[in-house]
Amino acid sequence: MSFKDILVHLDASPRSAARLAMAADLAGRFGAHLTGLAVVDMPPADVFYGFPSAFMDVQRAEEVVERLREARMAEAAAIETGFREALRRHTLTGAWRLVEGVVDEVVAQHTRYADLVVIAQPDPEERTGRSPALSARTLMTSGRPMLIVPYAGTFQTFGTNILVGWDGSGEAARALNDSIPLLQQAGKVTVLAINPRPGIGGDGDVPAADIALHLARHGVKAEAAHTVATGISEGDALLSYVADIGADLLVCGLYGHSPLRERAFGGVTRSLLAAMTVPVLMAH
Repeated sequence: MSFKDILVHLDASPRSAARLAMAADLAGRFGAHLTGLAVVDMPPADVFYGFPSAFMDVQRAEEVVERLREARMAEAAAIETGFREALRRHTLTGAWRLVEGVVDEVVAQHTRYADLVVIAQPDPEERTGRSPALSARTLMTSGRPMLIVPYAGTFQTFGTNILVGWDGSGEAARALNDSIPLLQQAGKVTVLAINPRPGIGGDGDVPAADIALHLARHGVKAEAAHTVATGISEGDALLSYVADIGADLLVCGLYGHSPLRERAFGGVTRSLLAAMTVPVLMAH
């Protein structure tokens, strides 16, 4: 089991270069093919002449859109240059994709042809309009594990000390299974159960021990741990444990609310996406 196809979403936001560096590092570790994806998200011309029609006629609106497209294409060309330079510098095989469309829809579609996708946590303070769209729709319809890179901080090393959030759910099992290539390379792996259920039908005397045994059969030496979250959310408890053990990667399931599964995240996912301090691998 390994990653042989890695996709990274790139854009004109300030953190795109850091995202590319992480993706290139991963591709080098696994001998993977690296695909860079940029999306040109253009408004239709009628956005400019549809409502305040007195201010702009059809021809002028189309001219505005065309100038905007030229600017976006120039940005994309610069991003492509950086991507190809990364391929050369890291001696990687790869491909470049430039697609015009809605960002979250395009990214979700292209993730399905990769083993792992590297994407950004949106920066709420970024005001240039270039912060990537990390929507519930992208994450929950991709069908692939997503490595989400925080908008703040530097991550020169990641995946050496991994914390896995475990609650026995299908989402947690999917995330853990998808992360096995990284777990096999890690120096330390901790599987954490938060607020484990007591009793015969619960999580046993040593919560997370069963899944740690499963990982051992894949050559992963994992420590089973558990904690009780008192007065804080489970998401905050995960991030607190990340800090306590010095983890540089968090693995956990991606949760959503049905029937709004494409629009609303569950509580743990929502808090992690808002406050992540290390890269997070999520799967649904």
